[in-house]
Amino acid sequence: MPKYASLLIIVVLLISADLHSQEWNYRNNRIAVSFDGNSAADDAYKWPTGDPDDWGAAVASGAIVAKLGLQDKIVHFSYNNFIDAPAGPDAENELKISCDGLVERWNFDPKVFFDVTLELKPAIQNLAKEIGKSTKEDPLFFIHAGLSEFLYLAVEEVISQGNIEALNHVYLLSHSGFNENEKRREYHHTWNDIQELCGNRINYRKIKDQNNKTAPHDLWHSGKDFSVWYWMRDHKDPNIQWMYKRMQAHSGGDADISDCGMFYYLLVGDDNGTPEKFKAFIGEGIPNSSGL
Repeated sequence: MPKYASLLIIVVLLISADLHSQEWNYRNNRIAVSFDGNSAADDAYKWPTGDPDDWGAAVASGAIVAKLGLQDKIVHFSYNNFIDAPAGPDAENELKISCDGLVERWNFDPKVFFDVTLELKPAIQNLAKEIGKSTKEDPLFFIHAGLSEFLYLAVEEVISQGNIEALNHVYLLSHSGFNENEKRREYHHTWNDIQELCGNRINYRKIKDQNNKTAPHDLWHSGKDFSVWYWMRDHKDPNIQWMYKRMQAHSGGDADISDCGMFYYLLVGDDNGTPEKFKAFIGEGIPNSSGL
């Protein structure tokens, strides 16, 4: 290959990579997220219990959004998204407790929050509506914090409404191969199934796994070591203290809020968050807290 042709190819690749990076430069666009975290036992599945890390991660994610004053950018927030799993009674529905609390404490719009086990159809319709309105000028950023079946159903609805081209302007952020690929029922679908369904239209980025429980001071999962998070427990803002209590709710006794690392990456630009960085980010607290 001629020397100048090789140089041209390198330049083109560098420009393409830069443009791709720019496409993911979040600019106060709409955000949707779907967590799992079901607390009711699903006896039809090999692992009956849900994923309790989201009980704290949803709150930490909300704290990141609220600290930046971006609550109005959250247009869809679904949780307990294990399709076909049973609903838990409210008093024991740990993720509902977390989500109801962050709505009340940090002034989120309750109309965009959905417990999928109780509101499956409205949740699908809401996400499909937000996907369907996406354009180049008004993209949707989707945080993939739960299994893929719920998103598959929403994408299916978008396509049935004739809005498939809107999926070109959806940006999905992931950090978990488990969330992408695990199926709680044989007839459920994976992330690859979603891309096949929509002709690979959804823009996709996977950051590194936000768990590193072997190193408490690294990322967002410190194993059984809560000491790196004591700054929350001792914070003067009562809602930050509450965030620590929601982390403590983890049924396995783990200090794990790993899914919030995707919000930290999207909104702060750092996929290597730590307890110390989070402490500095939260600072004196969240100004628009309700003071509960």
